[in-house]
Amino acid sequence: MKAPSHPASGRRPPARDTRPSAPAQKSPPGFNARLLAADGLDRVLRAATPLEDAMQDMPGLEARDRALAFNILATTLRRLGTLRAVIRPCLTKGLPTSAPKLEAVLLVGAAQILFMDVPDHAAVGLSVDLARSDRTTAGFAGLVNAVLRRITREGPAQLAALDPFVTDVPDWLRRRWIAAYGEDKARAIAAVLLSPPPLDVTVKSDPDDWAARLSGEVLPTGSIRILEAGPVRALPGFDDGAWWVQDAAAALPVKLLGDVAGLHVADLCAAPGGKTAQLAAAGARVTAVDRSPERLKRLSENLHRLKLSADVVAADAASFAGGPFDAVLLDAPCTATGTLRRHPDIAWAKGEGDIATLAALQSRLLDAAANLVKPGGLLVYSTCSLEPEEGEAQIAALLARRSDLERVPVGAADGEAVAAFTTPQGDLRTLPCDWVRGEPERSGLDGFFAARLRKRD
Repeated sequence: MKAPSHPASGRRPPARDTRPSAPAQKSPPGFNARLLAADGLDRVLRAATPLEDAMQDMPGLEARDRALAFNILATTLRRLGTLRAVIRPCLTKGLPTSAPKLEAVLLVGAAQILFMDVPDHAAVGLSVDLARSDRTTAGFAGLVNAVLRRITREGPAQLAALDPFVTDVPDWLRRRWIAAYGEDKARAIAAVLLSPPPLDVTVKSDPDDWAARLSGEVLPTGSIRILEAGPVRALPGFDDGAWWVQDAAAALPVKLLGDVAGLHVADLCAAPGGKTAQLAAAGARVTAVDRSPERLKRLSENLHRLKLSADVVAADAASFAGGPFDAVLLDAPCTATGTLRRHPDIAWAKGEGDIATLAALQSRLLDAAANLVKPGGLLVYSTCSLEPEEGEAQIAALLARRSDLERVPVGAADGEAVAAFTTPQGDLRTLPCDWVRGEPERSGLDGFFAARLRKRD
């Protein structure tokens, strides 16, 4: 999976430094968590800041409050369309242009009332305090109080009349998913996106033992789904480098390369490094290439914790001159619409026009990757996008223009987990609504596409 903020999308302006600071006077319990959530939401909505970067550090904030702030922010983004639909009738004159942060205050307050286990009086009272704490919104504290109190009374009935498939999925995505997968499947995708994602990890060895130690379960892919996760860094094995966080679907593309022990493998667009770690743990000699030195720093830190090694190269994968390699893995930058459960900001930050821009980049990267593969070697291409132009159509176009490549179909020989997601063309496609097994925290996985190709001798 690639960061939604890849420069090729051209949609995200430079982030503003709007780092929240705790008020000088003693704040009421829970206030700072709401302040951090509202500020983060404002950065996402008005500066197109990625969710993972939206919450700036607030000195002295406890881990519990930081987790609450993230939960409020992520919940608000997952239900953003619905929340706006509920708030809109309460604002007869619309949102005041003189108080741009007011929408974030109202949204996080309404999210707590309608979708979180927060007492109404606390959600309303702390939201009023939020409004009073900023000079641009202080004059609208009474409006915040009135709107949120009305939502406590009328909100549940309004929710019952709304269809989340319509309100919480932007029109362009809803239309595309229906066209690609049918309305029933599109609705199933949208439904699973409403709940927080599970925590999956990839272990270096002995998944059964680690599943027991982490109170998790081993998935058919070999990943472990942790059912009662606390802070990731506090879990057994983190400091020892026994495992790393990686969605079960994100772990599948590497499996398409088969036994890589002793092979020289290039991982292109490699950061933050989950697939590099998989390859290194399997015994490959890995060259990890990424254009972002900052992201490569994180990759190197992850490898150090995991006690794994790779040759880390800061370079643009489209012009990287290395190899030839026994195998190349290209996990290309994409719209990342398959990861909306983890990154709900993407639905509102991206637009349909981004698909063509990123598809053109993917096409260039695919040709460059193919040139790095030695004759007889394998190329695996993957994206965490649900959009066919970034998956199936890319491979069809590549095979049409390059006679030196052939598809190696995915199937039963790759294992039960991979075979379950095989397309009629012989590629791999997972959807967020796959593996729905009752409880939301045990269900679903990221949406991924992957194809395996061989370079002809």
